[in-house]
Formats: sequence, C-alpha cells, structure tokens
Amino acid sequence: MHLELGKIKIIHKKIMLSIIGLICVLVCLLIGYNFYLGRAKQNDFSESLRGIPQYQVEIMRDTWGVPHVFGKTDADTAYGLAYAHAEDDFETIQEFLLTIRGKLASVMGKDLAPYDYYVQLFRIWDDVNEKYDALSSDIRSVCEAYANGLNLYASQHPQLLKRNIWPVKGTDIIAGFVHKLPLFFGVDGVLNRIYQAEKNPKAAQSELGFQQGIGSNFLAVGPNRSADGATRVAINTHQPWEGPMAWYEAHVVSEEGLNLYGGLFPGSPIVLLGHNQHLAWGHTVNYPDLIDVYELEINPNDPNEYRFDGQWRSLEIRKVPIEVRLWRNFRWTFHRETLWSAHGPALRNANGVYAIRYAGIGEIGQVEQWYRMGKAKNLEEFKAAMRLHAIPMFNTGYADREGNLYYVYNALLPLRNEQYDWSGCVKGNSSSTLWTRYLPYDHLPQVENPPSAFLQSCNNNPFQTTIGFGNPNPLEYSSVFGIEDVMTNRSLRARELFGNNSSVTRKDFFQYKFDKYYSQDSVLVESIHRFLEEAMSEDSELVKAVDLIRSWDFQTDIKNRAAALAILTFRPKDRPANFQYDYLLFLRRLRENVELFNHNFGRIDVTWGEVNRLIRGDIDLPVAGGPDILRAVYGRPIDGGRLKGVAGDCLFQIVEWDGQGHLQSWVINQYGSHSWKKTSPHYTDQSPLFAREEMRPSWFTKEDILKNLERRYSPGQD
Repeated sequence: MHLELGKIKIIHKKIMLSIIGLICVLVCLLIGYNFYLGRAKQNDFSESLRGIPQYQVEIMRDTWGVPHVFGKTDADTAYGLAYAHAEDDFETIQEFLLTIRGKLASVMGKDLAPYDYYVQLFRIWDDVNEKYDALSSDIRSVCEAYANGLNLYASQHPQLLKRNIWPVKGTDIIAGFVHKLPLFFGVDGVLNRIYQAEKNPKAAQSELGFQQGIGSNFLAVGPNRSADGATRVAINTHQPWEGPMAWYEAHVVSEEGLNLYGGLFPGSPIVLLGHNQHLAWGHTVNYPDLIDVYELEINPNDPNEYRFDGQWRSLEIRKVPIEVRLWRNFRWTFHRETLWSAHGPALRNANGVYAIRYAGIGEIGQVEQWYRMGKAKNLEEFKAAMRLHAIPMFNTGYADREGNLYYVYNALLPLRNEQYDWSGCVKGNSSSTLWTRYLPYDHLPQVENPPSAFLQSCNNNPFQTTIGFGNPNPLEYSSVFGIEDVMTNRSLRARELFGNNSSVTRKDFFQYKFDKYYSQDSVLVESIHRFLEEAMSEDSELVKAVDLIRSWDFQTDIKNRAAALAILTFRPKDRPANFQYDYLLFLRRLRENVELFNHNFGRIDVTWGEVNRLIRGDIDLPVAGGPDILRAVYGRPIDGGRLKGVAGDCLFQIVEWDGQGHLQSWVINQYGSHSWKKTSPHYTDQSPLFAREEMRPSWFTKEDILKNLERRYSPGQD
C-alpha cells in the first residue's frame, strides 16, 4: 500500500513538473510573441517616405537654436517644422502620438489605461476617419507633410522608436486636436466624477492628471494710448514648463504667403499663436459652461435601453480592446464596454447611466481655423477665419500694424433650453434638453477698437476687457452660457496700470508685463486683511509671523522678505473662484511654514528669491513673480523649503509696430529651444535671461536670421 502511494506521488510530481514546464514554455512563447509584435509592426516607412523628394525646405537654426523653416509651399514648412521639432523633443512627440492612438498603456503601463479608454469612449477616430477627406485639400497636405517629416526623423532613429505609433499619417495630426481640446475645458474631470459615482458629476476640475494651462495674459495698446504712436501687444500664455502642453518656438516661411513666428505644441503642424508681418494674436483660457451631463432613464427590463421622447432606445455598445504593458515586453489586452447615446458618450456607475455632451462634439476643423488665422493679413480676414468657429474655447486677442485692436470671447456656447436647470445633471429622456446649435460667432462678447485703445484678457470676465466705453453688455448673455464673472489679480493690475497711463512708452509696456504686485482689490489681499483682523495668539513665534505678514507690501520681488511666508500660507490661486477663506487652515499653514523656514533657513523672513526657484539641470536661479501675478510663476514644493517653478510665464512674445508700421518683436523661453536633449547648448541657455526678466529679439527677417545663424540644412541632410 505504501509502495503504491509512493508511486502515485512520484507520478503526480512528474505530471506537475510537466505542467509547470509547459506553462513556462507557453509564457516564454507569449513573451517572445509580444516582443516580436512590439518590434515588427513599427518599421515600415516605405510608403510615407516615397513622397519625401517633393518637399523643398531648408531649416535655419539661429544662435538660440530656434528653427526658422523656409519652404516653397506651406506643406514644405510643415514637413520641415516636424523634422526640427522631432530633433528637439522627440520623446514628447512620441508620447503625444501614443495618447491620440489610445496606446499609452501598451508602452507606459496600466496607470495610463484611462487615457486610452477616453479615446475609445469619445469615438475620436470615428469622427476623424469619417470626415478627414472632407477637409480642405491644403489642410490635408499640411497635415500629411507634417506626418512625413516625423516619419523621416523616425526612420533615421529606429533605436528611439516606441511601438504602436509608426508610421504617422495626416489623420493622426487631426486626431490630436480633436483629442486635446475637450481636456482643456475639463471633460476629464467630469468623467472621473462619473466613475466615482458622485451626485453632481458636472461640477468638476481636471482630475485625471492632464496638465491644463494655468491662466494667461493678453495685453495690447493702440497708437492712441502710446507715447510714440506704436501698437504693442504681449502674447503671454501660462503653460506647464515641461510635457505635452509646453510651448515650442518656431518660425515658418513659405512662398505661398506664410510667415509666422510663435508657439505650438507637439503634434501641431502650424503656429497656434504669435505674429506674422501684418498682425499678432494670442489666446487666454476662458471658462464658459461647455459640458452637460444627462441622467438616462434605463428600461427596468433591459439595462441597455434608455427612454427618449417616450420610446425605448438601444444604447450603442462596443467592447473595446485596451492593451496594457505588464512587465517589459509582456502585454495583455482586456476589453471594456463603451456606450453611446443620442447625447454622446455614456458611462455606467453605481447610480445609473450618465451621458455627456460637450461643445465641439464631432468637430474636426480646428487645424483649419488656426491655419486661416495665421494666414490672415488684416482684421477682416482674421475675423473670417474665426467665423469657422471650430475652436470650442479660448479668449482671443488681436492687434495689427494698422493699429486695430480686437477681442472676442471665443466659445461654442450651446443654445440650451432655459426652462431647465443646467447647473447639475439634466434628465436625458427628452429631446428638449438635447442642444444641437451654438450661439453664432458674431453674437459672442467682443471688443473692437475701444476708445481707450487698450485691451486686456487675463482669464477674467469679458465684460471688463477694456477701460471705459466699448465693453460687451453682460445683460445680453443668458446665465446658461456660464460665462465667468470673476476678475483675476492679473486683470485688476492690468486695468490699474494701463488705466492710469494714457501715454504708454515701450519701457512702461515691458514694466507692466513684469509687474509683481497683488492688487488691493484682489481676493488674496482682502483675505489677508481679514485674517490679520482675526489673528490672535500668545505664541511669540506666531506673533512675529503675523507681524511679518502685516508688513508685506504685496509685492513678489526676489528680495522681498515677507512674500515667501505669505504666499506659502495663503496659496493664491490662478482662478479667484477656487480660493476659499479658511481662518483655521491659514493658521495651521502659518505654523507649519514658521517651522519649515526655521528648520531650513534659520529664520522666517526668508527672501522670496531663496524660496522661488527656476531649476533645471545645473541651473538653479531665483525668480520673481508668483501665482496670479502678471509676472506669473507657479511652483511646487521641493526639499529644503523651496519651490521649483513648473508653470506660468514660459514662451511669450511682445510685438510692436511703430507709427510707420515697422515691426519689432521680442521673445523669451524659461529654458531653451531644446527641451529633450540635456546635452544641447540650448537646454537652459535662456534661463538666466528669463530669471532676470530680459527678452531677446526674435529674428524675423532673413537678413537678421543670417546674421545670427548657427547652422542651416535640409531635413535628413544635416
């Protein structure tokens, strides 16, 4: 009996070893197969490279490393722009491409799967594939040329390539804009709240981690407000300093009339803001209500049907694949449900099924609008481009060599049924809540050539864009549009500075742009005054801290000895609506900061420049300014009680036409033109200038470029 049991155990052991061996073989085969798939699908550039000889383009790098791209056609410049950008920031471009393909998790792991799901849920590729051929031929040519420029660089650097990207096509470029813009107005935050089964998922900020822009400034004065009859404009967006939303500086020139200098994001075949020889424009983020969430009434007998206008309709259901990288080249594909209703994408959670409708749903014409804006030669042509109304948001400011000033609260404002409350979820069982039209462009809040000859747009309400007469009337706009009514500190200071000076010099204009004060009318200053009235303590250290804050002049120069303690205690926001007064919270932070400063610096009156830093590589510099300051700098805490700048003033320009229409422009970047290559001389070469609040000339004419030339070459031949 014992012998038989022993034999059985031996046989069982052999069987188990065989099974384990088989499993190991299968796992190895699976890993090998995944490795093969990861390599084999990305290297066929033959079709995309066949068209390369048609492009006639030369790239001239100036002594700051900025590419000036000269081509015969607009498509030529897009091709050269792509190649130059890939040279400078290929890693970020690849991340952008993975994002729009819905393939981030396949390379970067499971934490990125929600981004891939978003691409599938919103059917981005359905819209692009269906409508791409209907785009204007010149737009398709530009997008395809840009894709080919990326493909050329990729084909020359196979060791750098990530899977699931190559080769790139023109449709990828369009999809990038379709994908990105809803994230600017917070659709990711709404999705997250639905996932979390919150009662009011509509009220949301961005929460999935997508870096949005942090405010922006647009400032302009016309000849009648300038001491010398000049027109001046500051194009000053506040973006993250690194990543897919960081600006890239470039100049593109073609024989078809294109001559643009400005900024763009990875994956953009065109300059998105800047100037040509005739005009300049910039954008700032606005905050209208562009998203609605609908609670669907589900059939109790069928969880896949919802009531709409008295009938049960079927939800469109797809099981979409999400590929996830688990370990090295081992990946697994799982499937998730996506839903689509009459309103748009829908999600199930513990409370039911919710549908989302957002401004610009189904729109793919954003590239064309920006392209036409950049090609405009005067105000009427610029307005004609804006009337394409494909860009769903962004205040847009304009100035030109003729002295015209123009502002529009650009947005796709849904024409909603005002019988309903749109502040939260809306019942989705009736077509009476299903909006399909937008407020026409010409009815949006606008300012054109105001008597003051001054415009400012600093993420404030559009009804105080200028001083005195000429502002839009807020009574003409329904509350269902959700147009913001706040005034940021930056907008208050801009009105105070320019409003008290009817003869602005060039020096004044630059000085106002770099203003470092908080307005007495700002939410921050009002909150500090209130706190000081309420502050009571017997702790001598805390009394000293309160007295230090009481002495603050609300300025953020690097030598200021009260700014650090005040800013870290009260933490001003870029949006006043997000700032809440909380005495106990402020008191707790004050205690923590006293301890932090004493521990790291041995005193509490630390200068702002010791705390607020510009850090990259070997560069570690003091920098002035702060949150919601015209000299905007946003930092995150690092070791040693310091802040590392991560957003705010970045690539920005000041453009000037003198009284005779002659153009000059200045530009600065917080780091340098090469954001990817740490060994490049242009990785941080502009940082000292930026920290000193100096700007450099942006060489716009070929003569100036040749005088300041670092190298010139054609793509693939350098």
